[in-house]
Amino acid sequence: MIEIIPAIDLIDGKCVRLSQGDYAQKTIYNENPLEVAKEFEAAGIRRLHLVDLDGAKAGQIKNLPVLEKIASQTSLIVDFGGGVKTTDNFQSVLDAGAQYVAVGSVAVKQPEVFKHWIETFSADKILLGTDVKEYKLAVAAWTETTGINIFDFLEEKIKQGISTVFSTDISRDGMLTGVAIDLYSEIHRRFPDLKLIASGGVSSVKDIYEAEKAGCSGIIIGKAIYEGKIQLKDLV
Repeated sequence: MIEIIPAIDLIDGKCVRLSQGDYAQKTIYNENPLEVAKEFEAAGIRRLHLVDLDGAKAGQIKNLPVLEKIASQTSLIVDFGGGVKTTDNFQSVLDAGAQYVAVGSVAVKQPEVFKHWIETFSADKILLGTDVKEYKLAVAAWTETTGINIFDFLEEKIKQGISTVFSTDISRDGMLTGVAIDLYSEIHRRFPDLKLIASGGVSSVKDIYEAEKAGCSGIIIGKAIYEGKIQLKDLV
């Protein structure tokens, strides 16, 4: 059974969504993310993907108090990412109540720091995020595309002990155009033991089934919930 993981993206402490990672295309859905998290919990959801968009853009964590509130006032299993750049940052996210730290840009641009985190905190505490455009990685809140091939990158990180990855086709994120089935199928074919979480483009319950067929063990859903394309009762 594929695991449903709703996303709460944060700007200025509010629950928002972007389209294709563009900060100029921002929609505020709720000014109280804790309220949203409690709605998810009440619907039987167990996991939450919490993204500090301010932190991702600034290169330092900005919305830690929101994590602390959600972690202390719900029983949700939370992963938190955005602006985690140092070992102290990583520790502060765990201390604030996150079970996992979502890491993207550092794994690409500072591989030695990433390796140190694996050795210090264990690979089990890391949710590796790979943002992909035409099978190449993008970093820095999607503002920078690299020439690094997704499959080569994953092979290297799996050797270091990483077992869970979420992958976003950034051309689809926030666009409600369906999930990147070809990308996920190919990742699953090459790395069948990897726990792969789909992210970006989810527009209907059908996309969830398709992601599961493609080999995904989890799926992150954001805009489709907030825009009413998928009802929480359907996810139960």
